[in-house]
Amino acid sequence: MFHEHRDLISDLKQSDAHFAKLFDEHNELDNEIDKLENDVVKHASRDEEIEVKKRRKLQLKDEIYRILESHKAS
Repeated sequence: MFHEHRDLISDLKQSDAHFAKLFDEHNELDNEIDKLENDVVKHASRDEEIEVKKRRKLQLKDEIYRILESHKAS
């Protein structure tokens, strides 16, 4: 995610606790979604949960992007 901002992400994860929390939550959701989607038994019964997680992950990604862009412009 946002490989072109790798250095800035690293800096922000060290200096901005809010950014670090958002980034960590995004990664945790990504892992949870992957596990659910790859588990055929759970996937069928948890479609709604997966969709909720995907929406939250997208919200986090948008917020992370806004933070990156605001710091890049500075």
